[in-house]
Amino acid sequence: MLVIVGFIIIFGGVSVGFAMAAGGGSGLNFGAVGSLFHVNEFISLGGMVIGSMVVMAPMNVLKGVFKQALGTLKGAPFSQADYEELFQCMYELFQLGRKGGMIALEEHVMNPEASALFQKYPKFHGNHHALEYLADGLKPIVDGRIKPDQLEPLMAKSLHTMEEEHHQPVMVMTKVADSLPAFGIVAAVLGIIVVMMYKIGGDTAVVGAGIATALAGTFFGIFGSYCMVAPLATNCDFNGHAEITYMKVIKSSVISFANGLPPLVACEVGRRELGEDVRMGSGDLETLLKSGG
Repeated sequence: MLVIVGFIIIFGGVSVGFAMAAGGGSGLNFGAVGSLFHVNEFISLGGMVIGSMVVMAPMNVLKGVFKQALGTLKGAPFSQADYEELFQCMYELFQLGRKGGMIALEEHVMNPEASALFQKYPKFHGNHHALEYLADGLKPIVDGRIKPDQLEPLMAKSLHTMEEEHHQPVMVMTKVADSLPAFGIVAAVLGIIVVMMYKIGGDTAVVGAGIATALAGTFFGIFGSYCMVAPLATNCDFNGHAEITYMKVIKSSVISFANGLPPLVACEVGRRELGEDVRMGSGDLETLLKSGG
């Protein structure tokens, strides 16, 4: 929602400023704002943007660009309530492993989608990547393939891969933002060529309108870069950090439990990965977990 508010402020500020300038001191001329929009300029800019993205990135990354861009409309991906649910889920799972041994976790980590325990926590269960990450972290411990002190590098490697996969769409968006001003110049040059070839020598107003149309391409190239794509890429980056933090909480808690810490203490280790905006107090976490929510 804040992304929409931000874009409204950007477009509103530019439109009002342009209308004031077009009014020439006699008021706001909002009708002049329409003179900024020319279909041919948008086709040129859109073709360059989409074509460059197709050239620079594979299809899975392009899908990630649109998925992450749309994800910014939802705001921060995780709230404090989401983390409370995660800690409750891990605490119940760790308690089960502590009482029945690691073998008691087999039915849950081997088929996490069907686990009745995980299904009790819908936000976590619906997060396929987090569910799989938790299950994959515990699987080699449950089946005895590795020792607890060997778990950390495995989970760290998976986390590093997730970070790289998230950064790829952001990198594409950043490169597009860097290129848009140049795309705007290309669109403007095309417009100037049209003016020089077909409109020079004609009516002065027609020539002026042609030059203004060409300059609109430059305007939207710069505007699209610094007011739209670059801020959107930064927002996607923040959301990516939030998603990685969610995984880090799982990683720290699972590794701590696998190395013998009590369930409550393992969750406390995970809590310390959180930033101030979503971190509950240590006493609040203990109360939450011991009271069952």
